[in-house]
Amino acid sequence: MKPRNKVPQIPFKQVVMWIVSFIILVVLFSKFADTGKVKNIDYSAFKAKIASGDLLDVTITPELITGVYKDDGKEQKFSTVKIEDSALVSELMAAKVPFKAEQDKSWIFNVLFNIGLVLLFVFAWWFLFIRPQRNDGKSALNFARSKAKLQDPTKQTVTFKDVAGCDEAKEEMQDIIKFLKSPAEFKKLGAKLPKGVLLYGAPGTGKTLLAKAVAGEAKVSFFSASASEFVEMFVGVGAARVRDLFANAKKNAPAIIFIDELDAVGRRRFAGIGGGHDEREQTLNQLLIELDGFESQSGIILMGSTNRPDVLDPALTRPGRFDRHINVPSPDMKGREEILKVHAKKVKMAKEVDLSVIAKSTPGFVGADLANVINEAAILAARQDKPAVTNADIEEAVERVMAGPQRKSRVISDKEKRIIAAHESGHTIIAKLSKNGDPVHKVSIIPRGPALGYTMQLPLEDKYLTSKSEILDKLVILLGGRAAEEILFEEITTGASDDLSRATAYARKMVAQLGMSDRLGPISVHTEEDEVFLGRDISRHKNISEDLARAIDEEVSKLIRDSYQKAKDVIKDHLKEMHTLIDRLLEKEVVDAKEIDEILGLKPAEVKEEKKEEKKEEIKPVAEPIKEETKKQVKPKKEDKPAEQIGDLFGGQDA
Repeated sequence: MKPRNKVPQIPFKQVVMWIVSFIILVVLFSKFADTGKVKNIDYSAFKAKIASGDLLDVTITPELITGVYKDDGKEQKFSTVKIEDSALVSELMAAKVPFKAEQDKSWIFNVLFNIGLVLLFVFAWWFLFIRPQRNDGKSALNFARSKAKLQDPTKQTVTFKDVAGCDEAKEEMQDIIKFLKSPAEFKKLGAKLPKGVLLYGAPGTGKTLLAKAVAGEAKVSFFSASASEFVEMFVGVGAARVRDLFANAKKNAPAIIFIDELDAVGRRRFAGIGGGHDEREQTLNQLLIELDGFESQSGIILMGSTNRPDVLDPALTRPGRFDRHINVPSPDMKGREEILKVHAKKVKMAKEVDLSVIAKSTPGFVGADLANVINEAAILAARQDKPAVTNADIEEAVERVMAGPQRKSRVISDKEKRIIAAHESGHTIIAKLSKNGDPVHKVSIIPRGPALGYTMQLPLEDKYLTSKSEILDKLVILLGGRAAEEILFEEITTGASDDLSRATAYARKMVAQLGMSDRLGPISVHTEEDEVFLGRDISRHKNISEDLARAIDEEVSKLIRDSYQKAKDVIKDHLKEMHTLIDRLLEKEVVDAKEIDEILGLKPAEVKEEKKEEKKEEIKPVAEPIKEETKKQVKPKKEDKPAEQIGDLFGGQDA
């Protein structure tokens, strides 16, 4: 069905009324504009004024005599009909009255002048009223019209073939597509079309792409708009645009309305000081009315996307408004491989490129990150005039997305290079010897982005649960850089500022939220780390006592101190390997996992096993094995973001 994109028509009667009214106004103005200023007098009175010497100025035309005379000390304009009087000029000269003669403007000139005024008015009226309505409402006089873009169903090329990595979300959307294609099958069973579908998930997971694919599969009209386009500086504009959007969708039904970043207008009401933003709340109220108000919008589905479903107003997310809430999660390893295949179709790849290997090396990446990896790899290959994208290009692209481009031009002194190498070696050795740490992929002292060096750890598989032992090992690994600096140089630098910040955040979460403290037990309390709404959380009662807050701080401090001491102990036990790794880093700048295994005397297949027999020192695990009573203390782990896969970003600056 082709959408009917009608242009609003102006009634003919209204056009005629405006033109006639303007002509009448022009005629009345030309006739009576100077009525109160110019005084008509008889010719005899004019002659008397000449004799009395009151005339100040006279203008003689073929039809009229005009001028100015004195009247009680004031100047008064006058006019009189001209009469054939041969003595008039002599009398004026005798009275020493200045005068001049002018020709009357022809009637043709007057007609053309009046027509010109009419045409000028018609042009101005067309420019201000008609033209904006033919220009998609992009005018100050049409700010109340919706800015949503209508896509022709016949020109929609995005389908589910272009969406990968979210099979569950696509399956949930199949009902919507079937309903839009054949609503009769559902209506005969009494099923109703869902009014709203809320897509939520991390940024870059493909929520907008999924909405476009639904419209492409269903072959219906698709209105797309950003929530920020509804609210303007004028009061009532947002609500008017919502009404206009639903009215246009109703004309093109069946249709899908997609509002991106729904939280811009759908935030919880009365969340701020003073009752919140009234204009935004008016827009939200109008949206609620359109969804579940006096009039049912038949054949229209509202789809919204947000990264923050927790901040939306409960009235918006209840059944009857947004009936379905569909999570678009970060893709797992299989989903990442499918996404890479979709984007790799548009790029010439070398035969040796294995997308499954790339998917394994990019945990935590979302669809936007993976698309950026393929694009960056293609740019790198084109920069070097390669015939196709190789594994080296993709590996470099992954690191660019994680930590930024290399900065080999940065001049670093030999002393600072050794400190950076020691810092990263501390992370690397502890991560390699820990029982629960992610495998080390490589360590580098080449500056990349804001980092002066980094240790890259890549998990072997996607994880959704994290044990207490794994978090404890992570704390020790994060503090390994600072411990190495203190032991080798008897001095500390600002390079560990990011490590300390992350380690403290992990420790506080363990104690205050995950119930992983033996002293405090399984409790979860609100802390200042949580995001708050100004106003609502100001008035919220504090749910933690001073004694409990002090105990949390003491437990966090104890966790950090114990982890730091473990890191120092491991480094002291492996000083020889530490120096070897530092020298290798200073020589090659980048050391991969195979070389690290050789330095530590570990076989690649025995990375997490005990020492080799010929090694004198015993390789001790960083953290104690998890106790039986704490095995159930696990927490769903959020997928790490790409930058968090790097063991350390040696910032080189104080926090």
